Amino acid sequence: MQADVTRETFWTIGPVGKAAFYYLAAVAIAVFLYGTYARFARYAAGEDDWFDRLDDLPGRVLRAARIVASNRGQFDRDLYAGVMHAFILWGFLTLLIGTTILGIDLDFWRPVTGESFFVGDFYLSYSFVMDAMGLLFVVGVGMAIYRRYTEREGRLWGKHTSLEDDAFVWTLLALGVGGYVLEAFRIIGSAEFVAFERVSFVGFFLAGVFAEAGVTVGMAETLYTVTWWSHALLAFVFIALIPYAKPFHMISSFANVVTRDEKAGVRLPGVPEDAGPDEIGYASIDDFSWRHILDHDACTKCGRCSSVCPAKASGRPLDPRDVILDLKSYRESLDAGETEEVEIVADGGDSVIAAESMESCMSCMACMDACPVDIEHVSEFTQMNRRLTETGQMDEMVQDAMMNVFQNGNTFGDPARKRPDWADDLDFEVPDAREEDVEFLWYVGEYPSYDERNQRVARSLATLFERANVSYGILYEDEQHDGNDVRRVGEEGLFEMLVEDNTEAFESATFEKVVTTDPHSMNTFRNEYPEVSEFDDPVFHYTEVVETLVEQGRLGLDGTELDYTATYHDPCHLGRMNDVYEAPRDLIRATGVELSEMPRNRADSFCCGGGGGGLWMDHEEETKPSEERLREALEDTDAGDAVEKFVVACPMCGTMYEDGRKTGNFEDDIEIVDIAELLCEALAAKDGVAVDAPADADADGDTSPAAAD
Repeated sequence: MQADVTRETFWTIGPVGKAAFYYLAAVAIAVFLYGTYARFARYAAGEDDWFDRLDDLPGRVLRAARIVASNRGQFDRDLYAGVMHAFILWGFLTLLIGTTILGIDLDFWRPVTGESFFVGDFYLSYSFVMDAMGLLFVVGVGMAIYRRYTEREGRLWGKHTSLEDDAFVWTLLALGVGGYVLEAFRIIGSAEFVAFERVSFVGFFLAGVFAEAGVTVGMAETLYTVTWWSHALLAFVFIALIPYAKPFHMISSFANVVTRDEKAGVRLPGVPEDAGPDEIGYASIDDFSWRHILDHDACTKCGRCSSVCPAKASGRPLDPRDVILDLKSYRESLDAGETEEVEIVADGGDSVIAAESMESCMSCMACMDACPVDIEHVSEFTQMNRRLTETGQMDEMVQDAMMNVFQNGNTFGDPARKRPDWADDLDFEVPDAREEDVEFLWYVGEYPSYDERNQRVARSLATLFERANVSYGILYEDEQHDGNDVRRVGEEGLFEMLVEDNTEAFESATFEKVVTTDPHSMNTFRNEYPEVSEFDDPVFHYTEVVETLVEQGRLGLDGTELDYTATYHDPCHLGRMNDVYEAPRDLIRATGVELSEMPRNRADSFCCGGGGGGLWMDHEEETKPSEERLREALEDTDAGDAVEKFVVACPMCGTMYEDGRKTGNFEDDIEIVDIAELLCEALAAKDGVAVDAPADADADGDTSPAAAD
């Protein structure tokens, strides 16, 4: 009886049909394998990547499998898309595995043993799982079709949208639905609604519908044969075309996740020491690393990167998806001999990418954070910026800023001797780390040093350190620009010079840890300096240090000092790039301020517009990123216009939002304040209550942000 609980795989097909099926299957697989080989051979022809992408390959594969299996990238910011993709992925994989199991039984197990395992309980379980997961697959594809053609989700459409995208989704639907139709005809024609076929509940239901519609046993046999061949041929064409069309992302995307750099964008690739001017940056398609070529093929055109890009939202000429797909289209056309070679990036002319697009990028990494397949936009954009720099096509305002850095160590062009002038108005002396041993070497940064508005932030932070009796010191005029954004606009040579000069200055002091005012400084010291120098000291943003001081009671705050409502903006370099989210929020709440979050917070934060050289450039924009962010603070938070202060933890953010407050007409609606200023305001509100003395010293060697002195 158990042996009767099964089905005939090649029912109505016959020996000739079966032979033709295997022949076509072999052809389809051969075409697939050749195309896949050609793709990976093209990657191998690319330049070596700066970082090791294949170390601990088994571990990389396992981590990538977890990421892909969880669909975490698809769920981020978009629950509908996450559910849709999970249904499609797991449904597709189940159908693929199920087909493979059937092939093993037919072509290996039966010839070797003379028996089939595709019977009895195994067959019943197999049939139920295949129907259930196949249904999820069809539902997922249906969700995709609904979003694309009924909702017409804007990010799914663009200049690279083509018939290929339509063919892909409709082919998936045809394959999924076709399998059930085939099953229904088989149930009508061969089993006459045998009870055990109820486990194939979708096919059984359709069989009932077709029978009620008048499909007889004889008709079912004929329809089965026609449907079987239609389904098989469509599947073979799909398999054969995978390496040549959009379905290849099923392979390339996984490869992209396997070879990802977890710090991509946070740290950037360097330049070989022996590289000549013509070898710096991406001048031709042959200059691209193999990983960046893989990036292009991994792109699924989902538009997530474009939908979160602040440059695109503000009307700047940048669409991250189009840049990636423009490069892919150019490479494929060039490889096929369909186009002439042109410059990859240039200011005007017929280049693949316009200089204005690269200048628009804020290096905020929102695109990379949103990308579910780990495309490294910022790393590629930086390589193109380097090319613009080497060919003298850098924006004039950025050129002026870079010249100021080269000559004076700061973008303001002010003498180095004026760097510590911000401390002149303090009623205490800021220690000189070059002359005394300190726990914290405080890298003040250029905006807190030279910009009048941000000098208040530096004085506030110095006051906090003094009140908490922190052992700290600064480098005075020996401090130079940190180089973070210098590197991101393409000035790699100047960046390396700054690394050398700052590292030398650090070595002139004796300290345990580095604390920075600016998250941009923290990022480059923490993640990039160790790549190009012997600098390896622990680096913290000031909010991490001050949070520890507050927890230790060294500032004497009790959380009742202030009583208004504020919102907090996560700086890109502090939050998205370095995962510091809670320390700033804890400090805000420690003052008694009620914190009302903006919808786009933490990793989803919207850039101020100052990164990647944006602070030094003027752009024609429909709405400045800073203006849009202030609007969000006042209109989209739960507290609405009750928000009185817009709290920042980055001097560059503070500068951009002070500007946006004026240009967006928000001056009467909201105030920009740094967390250091907010804490000093809270201390002042205590009406002169003495600050508690510091706790006992911690053990030597503590690398926490703020060990007690």
